Amino acid sequence: MTVNISTDFLVIAEQWADAEAAADLLEQTKSAYLAKRMTALGDMPVSRAETLVKASPEWDDYLRKMCAAREKATLLKVQVEYVKMKFSERQSEEATRRAEARL
Repeated sequence: MTVNISTDFLVIAEQWADAEAAADLLEQTKSAYLAKRMTALGDMPVSRAETLVKASPEWDDYLRKMCAAREKATLLKVQVEYVKMKFSERQSEEATRRAEARL
């Protein structure tokens, strides 16, 4: 953490926005990915195709990537909140010093 809290906030907030977009994209395209994989299996009952896709290593990999992307976004959000908290703490400390100096 640098001395310049606003710069820290901007850098981390931009990283969070990127990570959030990546996680959202994977979550929003989950159904389309499933449908594409099911279609690629050819003519078979939907329930069978869904079972085969969801049992595949590729589906497992997709879900793991999706969860990892959400975890990254969540951790960056926590970092953004941490920077906000540090800013509030600094403001409080400065206000306390000013009040003490007036006494």
